[in-house]
Amino acid sequence: MTALDKGTRVAKLLMESLPYIRNFHGQSVVIKYGGHAMKDEALKQAFAKSVVMLKYIGVNPVIVHGGGPQIGRLLEQLNIQCSFREGMRVTDEATMDVVEMVLGGKVNKEIVNLLNLHGGKAVGLSGTDGWCIRCRQLEMAVSHENAPPEIIDLGRVGEVTHIETSLIYSLEREGFIPVIAPIGVDDTGRTYNINADSVAGAVSAALGAKRLILLTDVAGILDKQGELISSMSMAAAAMAIGDGTVQGGMIPKVKCCLEALDAGVEKAQIIDGRVENSVLLELFTQKGIGTEIVRRG
Repeated sequence: MTALDKGTRVAKLLMESLPYIRNFHGQSVVIKYGGHAMKDEALKQAFAKSVVMLKYIGVNPVIVHGGGPQIGRLLEQLNIQCSFREGMRVTDEATMDVVEMVLGGKVNKEIVNLLNLHGGKAVGLSGTDGWCIRCRQLEMAVSHENAPPEIIDLGRVGEVTHIETSLIYSLEREGFIPVIAPIGVDDTGRTYNINADSVAGAVSAALGAKRLILLTDVAGILDKQGELISSMSMAAAAMAIGDGTVQGGMIPKVKCCLEALDAGVEKAQIIDGRVENSVLLELFTQKGIGTEIVRRG
């Protein structure tokens, strides 16, 4: 292929993406960043470039990140014992200190630094900044056959009650990329560890975002034969949870997508973060690469 052929191909791809760029211009896109995309160096670099590109073409990306493996490693190094109930980390006082150090400090600032290195203007936030993530302690009850529900005390684990959007909007207007750690604060100023998918869903709902995108370590939502489901209605997604098609860690992801859509987000997408430039492929190509959940289908 000659240099002219390559240039022509690039120009054609840019022209094909124009309708999508126009559709997202000036709109907020909330991206939950986690999993393998945060571990692999090439994927980290590609993600940062993709996010900065979105900002340069007029989209307003808002990043919400996880950091469970990093928390686990530091807890182990500090010899702090940790347990899980129903897939959620029991968070006592010592564990919460580590959560704040890792999520609000190390991981958040690494992402901010990477975005800035690639030409963005990123700012790191947690729920304590402007009290932008208000929460309460999560109450979990687990049902058992022929027995009363078991009430599980997860300690400093929270659920979102309110997202204060003024700080996020201010940053967007000034050309900054908000990078949000999933740490919330209650009415007394006490901090809580919150599931990052849930925070991303709540932020997208509060902003009235055009899209909610969750990066995962699988291709998307799979049917019972293991094939990718490229598009689902809200009703179909809810049914997939009920009939067992959606299982395990995918259940809370789908539920937070449904809550965001119910609050007015146009579309939610669960995509494979192991694919380089997955966010751009999902937003700016007709087919996309993951599973989209829409209000009607």
